[in-house]
Amino acid sequence: MDNKKSSVIRKLVITAALGSLTIFLGITRLGLIPWVSGVSITIMHIPAIIGAILEGSFVGAGIGAIFGIFSLFQANQTPAGFDTLFRNPLVSVLPRILFPVITWGLYYLVSRWKKIPAVIIASVTGTIIHTALVLGMLVLTNGSGVLTGGAEGVTLWAVLGAIFVANGIPEAIAAGVLTTLVVAARLGFSSSRRKSKLSSEE
Repeated sequence: MDNKKSSVIRKLVITAALGSLTIFLGITRLGLIPWVSGVSITIMHIPAIIGAILEGSFVGAGIGAIFGIFSLFQANQTPAGFDTLFRNPLVSVLPRILFPVITWGLYYLVSRWKKIPAVIIASVTGTIIHTALVLGMLVLTNGSGVLTGGAEGVTLWAVLGAIFVANGIPEAIAAGVLTTLVVAARLGFSSSRRKSKLSSEE
């Protein structure tokens, strides 16, 4: 089997594996961590970030698409409430495809400097971008009232700021820590394998 075909198969396998992990986190709700804000913080986006950093933008987008489609499916099983807003693919699917691509771009640019700092910067920024894209699409498709509730004297920017402080920042920190641990372990494992192979060839 040539290297190109082997690489494609590996990418497909990783996309399927990390996509399945995303679904597992959603079904079991292990990907939703209760938080002091009263709204759970999510780590369901992290497999897409890991896939993008380790295998590139197409893998990241593929995992993100699985995440988005699962979110769309879940929203359609919800009879009422805020989750029904995610029945729109522009809210549930599109941001989840885009943010891993942007995350990969950030990692690619910064990794020319140093690998691990690039992982931290890309995963933290990628998480913030994910939150911004989802919230942005919610507002674009439903109007600002979807977040402000139409309350008098409550501005959209105040609500967005509160969401980012209460949930966006903790999610970004969680993504930075978990992604760095996984990617560092993977890079270390790959490095050890290369060294072992070189030693055996000498």
